[in-house]
Amino acid sequence: MASSSPAPLLRARPAFVLITYYFYNGREAVDHREPGTEHFAKRSAINLISSVPLSHPFLQAKHVCAVESEKWRVPSPFPSPSPHHSSPTQRCDGAKPACQQCIRAKKSDACEYDDGKGKTRTQLMREHITRLEMRIKELENHDHSSPSVTLFDPHAPSPYGSGSSSSSSHGSPGLISLPASASPTPFSHEMDSSWEQQWDGMTDFASTSQVSDPYNPSEEPPFELAQMLLEIFLPHRHQCGLDVHVGRLRDSLNNPLSERRHPVLMNAIYLWACYLSRPGSLSEHEPHYLSRTLAAMSDAIQYPSKVLDVIQASCLLSTYYLSNGRLFEGSYHATVAASLAVQFSLHQIGMDERTPQASADDWDSTFRLEPAKDTIERGERILTFWQVYNLDRCWSVALQRPSTIPDSDHPWTCISTPWPQRMEEYECGDIAIGTGSPTVRGFFILQAQNANMISGYSTVALRAKASALFEAANRLSSSWSTQVPSSNSFMENFRVLEHTISRFASTLLPLHQLAAATPEDKFTLIVIHCLAHASMIRLHFPFMESDTVSRDKCLRAARSLVLVSKHINDVDFDFLDPLVGPCWSSAAKVLESELVRLQTSWPPLNSMEVCGELGALVLAMSRLSTKFPLLAYQAAKVQNSLESK
Repeated sequence: MASSSPAPLLRARPAFVLITYYFYNGREAVDHREPGTEHFAKRSAINLISSVPLSHPFLQAKHVCAVESEKWRVPSPFPSPSPHHSSPTQRCDGAKPACQQCIRAKKSDACEYDDGKGKTRTQLMREHITRLEMRIKELENHDHSSPSVTLFDPHAPSPYGSGSSSSSSHGSPGLISLPASASPTPFSHEMDSSWEQQWDGMTDFASTSQVSDPYNPSEEPPFELAQMLLEIFLPHRHQCGLDVHVGRLRDSLNNPLSERRHPVLMNAIYLWACYLSRPGSLSEHEPHYLSRTLAAMSDAIQYPSKVLDVIQASCLLSTYYLSNGRLFEGSYHATVAASLAVQFSLHQIGMDERTPQASADDWDSTFRLEPAKDTIERGERILTFWQVYNLDRCWSVALQRPSTIPDSDHPWTCISTPWPQRMEEYECGDIAIGTGSPTVRGFFILQAQNANMISGYSTVALRAKASALFEAANRLSSSWSTQVPSSNSFMENFRVLEHTISRFASTLLPLHQLAAATPEDKFTLIVIHCLAHASMIRLHFPFMESDTVSRDKCLRAARSLVLVSKHINDVDFDFLDPLVGPCWSSAAKVLESELVRLQTSWPPLNSMEVCGELGALVLAMSRLSTKFPLLAYQAAKVQNSLESK
């Protein structure tokens, strides 16, 4: 057996490195090893840690001299190709900020003092080694000691199995506590301290869970951490389409376990908080909260009362994936949210029943939400449906697939949920009851007839209407084919929809007045303007090459989108909906086509203006791509096209 030891030794090296990394972070490595080498690698890690003597300067000294510590090197468990280096013993003079020994050896960065103002690397290493020694004892005496990781029964009833649809969030704060030195100062909504500084004392929590672990409700973040992440997210909630009652969302962190929002929603919020912190240290924990959200989804989907949390979390997941260019996963979660919204009749809020005819099935009550307790809860359901609607209608165009939410004259598929209102209106009890009449189809009919609308003029309602126009324009133009002559009905629908888009765009707040709007309304209105102009492009784009009228209208809409991008301040890019990226891409395609036409004409026409407009779009898309990587690819394509011309 001894003669065959070198082979497993070599195979164990990469496993040893990974397992040592996991041990150092308080995690166990079970997936990065060769068969037959797990025991060897674990024992090597244990022997390495145990070989550090207590007299090591990193464990005892308040001042660690990098030169003196050379003689305390721990021998590697693997043979080294180079001879062991031994530095001559030198005494440290204790000079600050770095002693002379370290300065002469060009190791001043490794020379540190414990001045009592914070934990040094020495103290952090000492704490880690103490935890590792305890873990080693558990591994060696696992039959006689209690594990530091609490196990749970995956088949046990979830603590979130009862309560209203708005209940649930993270586990009890008492289950996971922070040391006193790691706790942030008492929380306030107007905190001036840096999120990064507060995070430094909390990073141990996220590193304790495996990405592949099943869902465990007791592993939710401590209260201080959950509150901090929530406050990071709230100013950006409209950026990813979530519109909830902020006060109730904050209060849910203090509610009893059964009355909190389900962790599937809360972890999706924490995921977005980390995502929005890029490139800060919080963003390193995106994989953790992504895995927690996906794991909590399997628990939440068991309880129909939690469907609102599931739908909202699915929308957040979809937007997260789409923004990062993971289109397949983003499309999947968007479809999940849309299907659940229709299954639970969120598209028909206000109707007492779907249809008067009898049903052969008795499952109807399974997919019915309990009546809303008040206007705020009812309003949140209405806002959730339109969140799903916007996601479904707009991204189905970008992904070139049919939308999921139906809207026809059939009693089961007609969208009759009232237009969304501001949350403040729901809070005051000023809520549209809903008549059961078609909402979206009624909007198209009334716009075509130049009728005055008596409702649906809130910013969130305009956002939903813009989504409807965007999808309708794409659906109608894509139904046209060169192989089939245009019918009279197609031409009539085309004319009516063009008029509807133009009339809708004319009712929007002018761009030069956006600065007077509230920040939330301003960012939403930017998206609405972009969708309105992109709708005109989508409607006319198939006819650009053959019809001069369609070309002129596409160019006018594309230049309007360029103008919108010029009204966006640098700070505004951090709050924009990622959907503006596909809108700008549509404008770029129109301008690229125009650039080719100008350069290939004889004599060649001046194309400097078009090049400048394309450059403005590339700049805007590049700025937005710092937050949403999906747009980096689109910006690069436009830039390459511009440079090749």
